[in-house]
Amino acid sequence: MTTSHIFAGASLNFWIAFHAIVGVLLFVDLALLQRHSKRVSIRAAWGWTVVVAALAFCFALLLSQTQGKQPALEFLSGYLVEGSLSIDNLFVFLLMFRSLGLDTEQQRRVLLWGVLGAIVMRAIFIFVGTSLLTRFDWLEYVFGAFLLIAAVRLMRHKQGGGATPSAPMRWLQKNCLRGVGPQKPALTSFLLIVLAVEATDLIFALDSIPAVLAITRDTFVVYTSNIFAILGLRSLYFALSSALDKLRLLHYGLALILAFVGLKMLLGHWYQVPTTWSLAFIVIVLAIFALASRFTEPANPAPTPQS
Repeated sequence: MTTSHIFAGASLNFWIAFHAIVGVLLFVDLALLQRHSKRVSIRAAWGWTVVVAALAFCFALLLSQTQGKQPALEFLSGYLVEGSLSIDNLFVFLLMFRSLGLDTEQQRRVLLWGVLGAIVMRAIFIFVGTSLLTRFDWLEYVFGAFLLIAAVRLMRHKQGGGATPSAPMRWLQKNCLRGVGPQKPALTSFLLIVLAVEATDLIFALDSIPAVLAITRDTFVVYTSNIFAILGLRSLYFALSSALDKLRLLHYGLALILAFVGLKMLLGHWYQVPTTWSLAFIVIVLAIFALASRFTEPANPAPTPQS
């Protein structure tokens, strides 16, 4: 890669090409795949999730050929961290949509605008975050401590359909979304729901972006890994919607990942964890807790109705 016209870790041609890919993926997903469908097919959702993941892997291969093996490994690690933490985000979306009584078509429309807004917000957060870390080294310790606090909070978090709605969601239901149900919500209510989704993503971005910044400071790698994860978020929601409640132990694994990257950032001046180790740790933790959720029974199973 030539050194001319370098911007935020990559050439302008790379930035243009990446956003062209994003534009094509958004067009195919939003304008073609969903244009004539009134319901979301689980098979189609899984198919598109696999397509986006495969393209992310191909993008990592491209980075390996053009920028070197290290940026490619950092991209894959960042993509896995962002994608895995997004699953916890999906739990919140599921509870939110259930509490508001949104049908599948309404959920799809809300997530459409949510994804578009998330791309803009993540871009702002990433460029600001990398710029601050470049200027103020001590922020590494702030971000690292924040990730450890987030890990503890997630470890204590209880997931499931019976979870109590958050204070912002209770306020939204009481003051703004009264009457929203199976019928199509009014424009004002729809916009408020979209804003609630954006606010939720904003809160999760405060955890996920520092987590990726603990892996790499390359703005281009952080940005592209985040955007690829977000592009697959909507289809992943519908692909996992019937199984999210069964992944009851996954948040423990996500907490371990947050704690790992937090310690990695705090101890980075004394010891650099190889990116291959980080990638292996993330994959192993996700696999262990996903399988544990699948093959273990709930501690307090629902009682069987008496005949």
